[in-house]
Amino acid sequence: MARRHQDYACGEGCPVEAALEIIGAKWKGGIVYHLLSGEVRFAELGRRMPNVTPRILAKALRELEADGVIARTVYPTVPPQVGYRLTDAGEGLRPAILALHRWGSRRQGSHGATLAVAAE
Repeated sequence: MARRHQDYACGEGCPVEAALEIIGAKWKGGIVYHLLSGEVRFAELGRRMPNVTPRILAKALRELEADGVIARTVYPTVPPQVGYRLTDAGEGLRPAILALHRWGSRRQGSHGATLAVAAE
């Protein structure tokens, strides 16, 4: 993934920018959220996130893998199946992702929308 900054030693907000550069793209936070429960296969992620195209989902997964947030396992089946899980670094995002989930649920609730809340 192309980095916006070469060095994040630019002040107090830079760690936030660095983190959002990795997980801030449109679908990445949702991917990480769905992996909090454990390994998920590509097709299941697609079902859980029906508004993302397979091409964009694959691209986001590759970027998260390259950034060390998720690990990819290829199973020797026909057709091949691929599972994704959080790495230790990805697990470190758990409190932040759950906090974003709670904030988003409250925010959507304040606008009259409903959200199916997954078990934490």
